[in-house]
Amino acid sequence: MVLEGFTLPLVWVALDHGGCSNSATRERLVARLLGSLPARRWKALVADREFVGRQWFTFLRKRKIRRVIRIRADRVVDELRVDQWFGDIQIGKMRCLFEKGWVYGCVMQVVATRAADGDLVVLATDLDVWDTWAVYRLRWSIECTFSSMKSRGFDLERSAMTIADRLERLFGLVTLAWVCCLRVGVWMNASKPIAVKAHGRRAVSVVQYGWQYLARALRWDHPQAEIYFGLLNQPFSAPSAT
Repeated sequence: MVLEGFTLPLVWVALDHGGCSNSATRERLVARLLGSLPARRWKALVADREFVGRQWFTFLRKRKIRRVIRIRADRVVDELRVDQWFGDIQIGKMRCLFEKGWVYGCVMQVVATRAADGDLVVLATDLDVWDTWAVYRLRWSIECTFSSMKSRGFDLERSAMTIADRLERLFGLVTLAWVCCLRVGVWMNASKPIAVKAHGRRAVSVVQYGWQYLARALRWDHPQAEIYFGLLNQPFSAPSAT
């Protein structure tokens, strides 16, 4: 779920190995989430090139979850690699196949563009072309969340925990603290906007902004802290996407 330019973690699991999760693990996580957030409320599931495969794509289709998933440039679609379908596409231009094609055993639309660095970005999707790019751009909110939970915020990656269930509980606690900071930051930014630097970006993120005010209130101004915590009973404005 995307809120204020960040992705809000809803379910998670600690892997017992390095690298990417497998299809079975992802399916269990999605099944847990569907218990409280039915597929009809999802705009789409967005994923990068590591999260592909026939079993995974078929699972999402059967659960009626619409997909916007990046695929590798060497992936074959209708007997031709996608970098051959879209090899001549120019930077900033967008193109799709005239008809839907078979992607990992599912019939999907294939949409492509070329990024500013020359990288070919190809998406397998159940959405129309314009919705596809609008939704896929929200994937950057995942990186913003990881950044604020790690090196630019809570330093989560410095934890020495290796026991899976303890690591999952730690992540849950960090997520709760992170949401508190985000909620306070959004509220404070509405009344006292964050300074914008010469390069056009905010001096601090909304999460860091909330953390500064919340930490100060917890240390020196307890009545103000009660106001901040009261915000947690108030919803955010309508999310950008789910």
